[in-house]
Amino acid sequence: MTDSTDSTAAPAGFGERYALRGGVSSVRLSDGRTSLFCDRYAETLGVLGEADLAILTALSDRPYTPAELAEIAGPGAGWLLRALREGGWLVLTVTRDGTDLYRMQPLRPPPSPPPGDDGGEPRLSRFAVLRAGGTGMVAESPLAWCDVEVLDPAVLAEIGGYAGRAGGSAFPDELRARVRRDLRWAGLLVDAGAEEDLRSRQWSPHELWFHTRSTRDERAHLGEGFAGTHWAKGVHDPLPARPEPYPGPAVALPEPDTERMADPGLTAVLARRRSVREHDNERPLTAARLGEFLHRGVRVTGETELDGIGYARRPYPSGGGAHELELYPIVSTVDGVAPGMYHYDAHEHVLRPVSPIGAPPVRRLLRHVRRATGEPPTEPQVVFVVAARVGRVMWKYERMAYALTLKHVGVLYQTLYCVATAMELAPCGLGTAEPAAFAEASGRDPLIETMVGGFLLGTRR
Repeated sequence: MTDSTDSTAAPAGFGERYALRGGVSSVRLSDGRTSLFCDRYAETLGVLGEADLAILTALSDRPYTPAELAEIAGPGAGWLLRALREGGWLVLTVTRDGTDLYRMQPLRPPPSPPPGDDGGEPRLSRFAVLRAGGTGMVAESPLAWCDVEVLDPAVLAEIGGYAGRAGGSAFPDELRARVRRDLRWAGLLVDAGAEEDLRSRQWSPHELWFHTRSTRDERAHLGEGFAGTHWAKGVHDPLPARPEPYPGPAVALPEPDTERMADPGLTAVLARRRSVREHDNERPLTAARLGEFLHRGVRVTGETELDGIGYARRPYPSGGGAHELELYPIVSTVDGVAPGMYHYDAHEHVLRPVSPIGAPPVRRLLRHVRRATGEPPTEPQVVFVVAARVGRVMWKYERMAYALTLKHVGVLYQTLYCVATAMELAPCGLGTAEPAAFAEASGRDPLIETMVGGFLLGTRR
């Protein structure tokens, strides 16, 4: 059954088992040809004989060795295995003396296997990630065509050796060469210097991994949901649209008379928008101006409930109506508002005290802001910590929820920039965050609500 031209043929001691990847369906077309479908991929194999169809049926049931498949279909069906392997339809499990060593789980059609082992010592790709999986450890990379599910500790030690922690190999040389070749084939091992060009170095490993895993990819057949699946429905209660208010007396903010405002046009606002880091602390913000800014840009304008889930409307858009973002103003210099860290209750348009301005975590947040903005000569009058109640998004969305939250931060920034520019104030969005200091200052569980951005506001010099 094994094709003699197959460059992945097993050396002595190794064996292979094949199975169709999960989620594959086959359809007999009107002209007699058979097509395979899986998620977004499809391939027409041609007209299959009875032996070929028997192999296809068997491979959808459980893994088979080449010898077992030969008993089903005879020696002439090797072409089908080759076609399935080249199309990325086959899961390959490599065994040693009947023990499963690792499983190559395809995500897309693979490249041609390497012709052989050149004897060089490659290294683990800087993009490789090792994580816990369903039946063992999974080695993956955003650049790999497959995940490698590691089922034997000896293979794990082999992988570790290529990360610079080499010990004695548990395999004879020819078997070690097979593991090395398959890891090269998967894209987990690379030659020295292979990832030193700008194309590769411009990506940090976690950013490329995050990008690929939070966008539509080939993982649907692995049972990983994507986008708005409502995976937690019926399992966990959704977070309410309104967070639990902080205790203590609230600071009421004036509401502006929006009907009497004379703003510049949108085109003029967009043209004049700038990041301004210096504030005029001799003429600081007032409570009225701060209230107007928050009322125009962030307040809750309405509430509704659908299928037991609460939703709030705000002046800026939010995917799925989640509106998970909350603002925590750290007030340093505002006439009419005592210094301190507050939570803006957008439902009631009030400030609720959270932490004193001199608390160590609040000071750390302010130091972080000064460093992030290049140490401006004036202290910021107000720093808005932007936090996300992540469950509002993650309850519904899978694998893209945090990426969606970051998009919401951008939408919020642009809204705040436009409002500040129309009010002739000094706005500046931050590109970084200090989640640990925010968690300590706010008392929020960082897995439930965490800092995702920041925004400065003051009067222009």
